[in-house]
Amino acid sequence: MADRIGFDVVSPERLLLSEDVEMVVIPAEEGDMGVMAGHAPTIANVRAGTIAVFSGSSVEKRLFVAGGFLEVTPERCTVLAEQAIPVEDIDVGQVQSQIKDLSEDVSRAKDEREKEALEAFLALAQAKLQAAEQPAYR
Repeated sequence: MADRIGFDVVSPERLLLSEDVEMVVIPAEEGDMGVMAGHAPTIANVRAGTIAVFSGSSVEKRLFVAGGFLEVTPERCTVLAEQAIPVEDIDVGQVQSQIKDLSEDVSRAKDEREKEALEAFLALAQAKLQAAEQPAYR
């Protein structure tokens, strides 16, 4: 299948996806990275955001990842995610509540270390909400 690339998304909990795809767009730290069959070998960090799996010119699946690493060879792309979830499984109400609570916690942080940790959790929750409400690719 020269026009498809093997694609795997693995989180600590489970293998979330393993299939041959036409193209995938991954939120790498340096910017969104499109991967197709024949891609140059690459290793990169993944930032929190949405992985978009394409079939033709439309998105077939969306997965939210909370960061991790990716490895690309000409035949395969593997994402080792810190956390991953199908975008359709995100509970928007729960994430909005989490953002509200974390914002309050940040304002009440006792020291800079606690504030930084809470801000990291808040940024992750905000990225998850954006993945659910504003998909980058259609």
